[in-house]
Amino acid sequence: MEKLIQRVQYANSLLCVGLDPVGDDAQVARRLAEVIDQTHDYAAAFKPNLAFFLSREDGVKLLRETVQRIPESIPVILDGKFGDIANTADHYARFAYDIIGADGVTVNPYMGDDAILPFALPGKMVFVLAKTSNKPAHSLQDVALTRGGSLSDCAARVARKLDEEHGGGIGLVVGATNAEAVGRMRALSPEQWFLVPGVGAQGGDLQATLRAGLRPDGSGLLINTSRVLWQAADAGAAARELVEQINQFRPVAV
Repeated sequence: MEKLIQRVQYANSLLCVGLDPVGDDAQVARRLAEVIDQTHDYAAAFKPNLAFFLSREDGVKLLRETVQRIPESIPVILDGKFGDIANTADHYARFAYDIIGADGVTVNPYMGDDAILPFALPGKMVFVLAKTSNKPAHSLQDVALTRGGSLSDCAARVARKLDEEHGGGIGLVVGATNAEAVGRMRALSPEQWFLVPGVGAQGGDLQATLRAGLRPDGSGLLINTSRVLWQAADAGAAARELVEQINQFRPVAV
């Protein structure tokens, strides 16, 4: 997490700029360049969503070019929600880190540590899905366990244990659409970094999320937003405004 920590301190920002490109290929390439160029001064990290690139004929090429455009000092989290057995996960990790050039990934922990540890390489970040921002009719994450808590709580405990055993670098994905859940995840994982989607188009409450999830040092959260910036006439101004809103509620300036 060292690269992320350095960037957060330098930019005084907890904003993660999500890149979920929509539109035709020519339009998307231009808009990706615009958003990166306009927002990089305010970004603690960028998060390209793998699916939005793989759905295009030359999507991997576009993704590589997008990552290369991002300044080297800013971490890139490839949002692929990877989750397979160890030997397969190892190939996904090679793709994310060696082919694309990402600094971190998102991972589905359903298969346990086999799905997580291949990505937990030195200097890399792994964000484990714990309590996501979607609201399905049938949620596995909310299933109650006989020993207490829910499956999302179990995922958080596993991620914390692995983070402690492997010297850091493993955080959680925790959605902003349930501030109470954010607070519960913080109680279970007091030191880990959270990648937080759901503010903006999904209706997450920014203030409630920050109050529930920030660590005492005013850090520990990456607030992701995608559509608000993609659709803004001036993505830079929108990013600056979001950073200012976030920093209003940080108890300590980093």
